[in-house]
Amino acid sequence: MVVDWSVVIPAGETKNVLVKISPSTKAVVLAPPYRGLKDRGADLLARSGEGSDLYVFLSRALSDLDGLTFSHENDSDLRFIGAGEPWLSTLFGRDSLITAGFLNSVDPALAMETLKLLASLQGKEVRVETAEQPGKILHEVRSEPLNLETSSGPLVLPPVCYGTIDATPLWISTLHNAWKAGANEGDVAELMPNLRLALAWMRDYGDADGDGFLEYLDETGRGLANQGWKDSGDSVRWHDGSLADGPIALCEVQGYTHRAALDGAEILEAFGEDGESWRAWAADLKTRFREQFWVENDGFRYPAIALDASKRAVDSLTSNIGHLLGSGLLDEREVGDVMRTLISPEMFSGYGIHTASTTNAGFWPYRYHVGSVWPHDTAMIIRGMWREGRKEEAQEVARGLMEAARRFDWCLPELFAGVKRDAYAKPLPYPASCRPQAWAAASAVVVAQVLTGN
Repeated sequence: MVVDWSVVIPAGETKNVLVKISPSTKAVVLAPPYRGLKDRGADLLARSGEGSDLYVFLSRALSDLDGLTFSHENDSDLRFIGAGEPWLSTLFGRDSLITAGFLNSVDPALAMETLKLLASLQGKEVRVETAEQPGKILHEVRSEPLNLETSSGPLVLPPVCYGTIDATPLWISTLHNAWKAGANEGDVAELMPNLRLALAWMRDYGDADGDGFLEYLDETGRGLANQGWKDSGDSVRWHDGSLADGPIALCEVQGYTHRAALDGAEILEAFGEDGESWRAWAADLKTRFREQFWVENDGFRYPAIALDASKRAVDSLTSNIGHLLGSGLLDEREVGDVMRTLISPEMFSGYGIHTASTTNAGFWPYRYHVGSVWPHDTAMIIRGMWREGRKEEAQEVARGLMEAARRFDWCLPELFAGVKRDAYAKPLPYPASCRPQAWAAASAVVVAQVLTGN
């Protein structure tokens, strides 16, 4: 909508114009943003050193996150962080969970509120048109359908869309982390039915063909062809650059699922229920993963990005493998292989981790998911390195991401070009990047924790 009018102001005079905008529908998903994250981050800001670059980076990030913190029409008391401005200012299962997880040490209540909100929208029935399934955590919520024309054809997402393979295991582990961080036992107990449903979804629906891995396939032909965090149509490629055929079982999703099964088992046992079956399920997944995902290319040994429709290991080297760090899915040797790969020049640009190796035939530093750098992706890898005890490497990558933030005036975009760091190469934002963007901003918290040794 464009509103255009003329105002004549005689010399020496003034005129005031008041514009009032009212929504034409009552179907409003979001309530206005909250404030207060910067106050809640006072301790971490103090450890960062007032006036330091790290302090400036973290302070700007928390201010940006304040402006992205909303509540939902279902319950105005439950906060969540919208994915980003200007395109994604709404509730996303994956994005809101990862962001709340990054902020757990700053605002522990945020995670529980996000978990409760997503639980209220948890799938109840099988509906192909929305990808809803019993126990599944949603992908996104809007007030009306989203219709887009893409290079691969029309994309139609319904107002409540469940087209995500990873939000459900991420919900389970976010609940576990909030519980371990001291969440109210009564609040956790309230979500136990949702936990049981989420665990069952992984086994009964997420693993659609019963091979022991979670995989996805858009059954409508109009939704998201890829349903991991790299959800563009061309993100899952072979090393030679060709596209993989679905159903697709992503490597990092198996890591999330392994962690979720163990986390869910621990919560069940703490509340007097049996978790052993989920521990056994996780152990089986770990064995199968080791047998089917590992490949070698260009002198590197690493997990393939995915298994394709024929259960072949799609041999592209990608940042996805970094999300396996800290998942418990890798043994010590495998952690070493992944670490050596990630910090190689083929993967670490100096500003962050490339989404795909420079050796991939489809690599381009500006390609959305095949060469660019996503701050949250790099932050998840930094956090995984730290949890695996690889602190020097975690701090090296964290310093690189902070240098990128400096060159973006301390406000990281959703993604930026994966150029090599030097005195002349300035990282440029992807043209349609959200900025500010929630999990990019929240990456500052991970950087601050790692660089201050917390």
